[in-house]
Amino acid sequence: MTDEKPMGLFERYLSVWVATAIGLGVGLGLVVPAAFETVASLEWARVNLPVAVLIWLMVYPMMLEVDPSCVKEASKRPKGLVLTLVVNWLVKPFTMAGLGVLFFDHVFAGLVPPEDADQYIAGMILLGVAPCTAMVFVWSHLTRGDASYTLLQVSVNDLILVVAFAPIAGFLLGVTELAVPWETLLASVVLFVVVPLIAGLATRARLLRTGGKEAVERFSDRMGPLSKGGLLLTVVLLFGLQAETLVSHPGRVVLIAIPLLVQSYGIFAIAYGLARALRLPFTVAAPAAMIGTSNFFELAVAVAISLFGLASGAALATVVGVLIEVPVMLSLVAFANRTRGWFPGAATAA
Repeated sequence: MTDEKPMGLFERYLSVWVATAIGLGVGLGLVVPAAFETVASLEWARVNLPVAVLIWLMVYPMMLEVDPSCVKEASKRPKGLVLTLVVNWLVKPFTMAGLGVLFFDHVFAGLVPPEDADQYIAGMILLGVAPCTAMVFVWSHLTRGDASYTLLQVSVNDLILVVAFAPIAGFLLGVTELAVPWETLLASVVLFVVVPLIAGLATRARLLRTGGKEAVERFSDRMGPLSKGGLLLTVVLLFGLQAETLVSHPGRVVLIAIPLLVQSYGIFAIAYGLARALRLPFTVAAPAAMIGTSNFFELAVAVAISLFGLASGAALATVVGVLIEVPVMLSLVAFANRTRGWFPGAATAA
């Protein structure tokens, strides 16, 4: 599916909806904490079953976008793809881990208990190892990016995600001296990446046979409300379980947001600067930088819950990533559009 889609009401005001879900979750968590504790207890193999259903609702429609046939096109224009993969897999996870350690082990030392600091670092790491998928198409559209090439970047990135997420996340979590339950981490990747990917590819293939790309797009649009509802309900659950902590320590969200903001703007600067040095056309350079900056927060949230629990600091850190992402990305879209003249093909993009 290569057609560009306009930013809908939900995407445009995602921060508002997430903030509303956070407020609702905190309110309900203070009023009916037992209900959230009951939900948290519904686990199998350390995977929370209600949240697993919500995560599948979020991830499955995104996997409909993956087109394996795009991989063969990489050899024709490889520089933009190589830039995306280098930033996503050789730079971003390690800078995120480094910033987490820097801020929570040093800059913020004494402001939060060490065990909570470790949890926040873990959540940041999971965000850093989960590069963005679906929302990239929105950022590409807003910068008049090459939709076909954006799809190529996302498709290859998602295929690498299947095999690279668990090893890199496990390595970085181990470096930060956290216990890594490998079986749970691998199970999370299978449950929240491999299974939805296979289901998405199978559904896409069937729809293409029966109705072509238009059928895929119609089905994806019908799934959209379920995906968005899954995201917001997950946020309500997470913040309902974090309600007492948030009321007692509201500054925790601010502390988590600071290194996440540094990471977001820093990764964009690296990717955008390298794209300019490589003289990529603007229609490729802008989406490439956006992919590296944004996060697949649905996966990060799911794995944080599986590894550390619904009420964990790691889960809180991943949801703070959701809260700040849209305003950060919109500011970067505005910057990219103002600086399109730095790149070849700017007139066409304009």
